[in-house]
Amino acid sequence: MTGDEVETAPDGSTVERLGRVSGGSMARFSFAAGSVSRAVRHRQVEELWYVLAGEAELWRAEASGAAEVIALEAGTAFALPARCAFQVRVSRQAPLTVVAVTMPPWPGDEEAVFVDGHWQ
Repeated sequence: MTGDEVETAPDGSTVERLGRVSGGSMARFSFAAGSVSRAVRHRQVEELWYVLAGEAELWRAEASGAAEVIALEAGTAFALPARCAFQVRVSRQAPLTVVAVTMPPWPGDEEAVFVDGHWQ
């Protein structure tokens, strides 16, 4: 399956939509080398991410207030629960490429709420 639509996500990454069914949607996200994404929180959707290439750090803060920074590299998989704030900081060596599944399907950019992030 190839992406039929490429656009910029609210966090600043490039998103290529890969597919959609009633229960979820799938996309490939690319973050430029050395970039820091805008920090966002999703209103209702949950996401599962799988890192295909690159190295980065992910800050995530759950609605409960628990926050952490995790290292991302090829093969890393993780979840972003609904209402979880997150931000990505990519290493300068290479872009970060991630495949993500969103449940329910991504409803549109109004789903993302900008928040104060961990990095400038």
